[in-house]
Amino acid sequence: MFIGGSWTPAATDRTIEVISPHTQDVLARVAAAGPADVDAAVASARKAFDDGDWAHSSPTDRINAVRRLGKLYAEHQADMAETISAEMGAPITFARRAQAGLPLSIMGAFTEIAEAFPWTEARPGAHGPDIRLHRTPVGVVAAVVPWNMPQFLISTKLIPALLAGCSVVLKPSPEAPLDALLLAELIEQAELPAGVVSVLPGDAETGHHLVTHPGVDKVSFTGSTDAGRRVATACGVELKRLSLELGGKSAAIVLADADPATVATGIRFASLSNSGQICNALTRILVPEHRSAEFVDALVAEIDTLAIGDPADPSTQIGPLVTERQQHRVRGYIESGVQQGAQLVCGGTEMPDGIDHGWYVRPTLFSDADNSMRIAREEIFGPVLTVIPYGDEEEAVRIANDSPFGLAGSVWGADTDRGLAIASRIRAGTFGVNQGYTMDPFAPFGGVKSSGYGRELGREGIDSYLETMSISIAQG
Repeated sequence: MFIGGSWTPAATDRTIEVISPHTQDVLARVAAAGPADVDAAVASARKAFDDGDWAHSSPTDRINAVRRLGKLYAEHQADMAETISAEMGAPITFARRAQAGLPLSIMGAFTEIAEAFPWTEARPGAHGPDIRLHRTPVGVVAAVVPWNMPQFLISTKLIPALLAGCSVVLKPSPEAPLDALLLAELIEQAELPAGVVSVLPGDAETGHHLVTHPGVDKVSFTGSTDAGRRVATACGVELKRLSLELGGKSAAIVLADADPATVATGIRFASLSNSGQICNALTRILVPEHRSAEFVDALVAEIDTLAIGDPADPSTQIGPLVTERQQHRVRGYIESGVQQGAQLVCGGTEMPDGIDHGWYVRPTLFSDADNSMRIAREEIFGPVLTVIPYGDEEEAVRIANDSPFGLAGSVWGADTDRGLAIASRIRAGTFGVNQGYTMDPFAPFGGVKSSGYGRELGREGIDSYLETMSISIAQG
């Protein structure tokens, strides 16, 4: 275990087997954190925050520490991409560009934001300039992340928390712990103060002990909506600060004047990257019914170009899903779509051609679906797209909003102003016009409804790890 800035034997002899989604062989075995490890990590974080210098250091010192980490990260970026590709199956080209590339961009963006951040602020009061705002770190943070975009999701939590002056206990998922342990090595080399960061691979039980620990002041959780509800309930009991980034079932509203080929290419990148294992993927494709066939044909043509296979091969565009359980889950949704009457246009539950092992699912497209079907209501988290026809713009907006989720969305058409007008009517935390939502580290990211609450990235990402103290000054 990486606890309090040093490598420490785990309190138990339990281990986690990390299995390759492609070969199905065991890649590694890592120590699994137990309750005693969580207690030790929180105690170390608590001591660093309450008694150490980190929380009271200058923003410049914290910015410099993050920059040291960023320099080390850049030197090991290729190793990080290969590690993530091996442990969770992301195609190596995507792993290089996004899995390992985005975290580096996030580090750079957050340090730039922190340099201009109003850590203190004078505000006029009712009787003159007698108010001072002093922004202070929230305390010890429990950061819990899933396996699909592990380093990206770690960086959206760890980096702003560090810049704010918090101490962090990070729990990566049992499916993808190796990249987090590599990051721990870099944190050690960056010489952050003892106790400021700990990394504890573990299961849901470990996560529960961490988020309910009385020594934790704030929880930042990314995962499924069901798990998020449990975390919210646990944090509510103790009134812990909480940020939730949960599931999505985002809609792409395709207007009648949109170009089918352009839309299909955009949907491919916005929905099928990482083998569809992305929370803000555009998986409901709303098309005008009088042009439905054109858009479906364009999507099929785009899907047919996708190379499926070994994630270590640079030519691969669709790799395996992360676990056998996930493979079975996604295939179950495909069977449900057929049973409920959607038209299976391409894909299905069989293994891709030429592949006889690994946890693969063929990229699948349904057409003529109804928004009440399971494939349109529930997050599938795999390479499955559902085309839903609509009659007019009002119906398209209604269908897009008829979802328990509200993470992302998009609109596609020739008129940008019209697209912006539609965007303003959709209940979602993030949105794109003529693109899938582009993850920009300077823009806040998060959802509404069952997609969670709170924002990551941008200035708002640092705000969420701060408390604001209001100081009134008597007039002389």
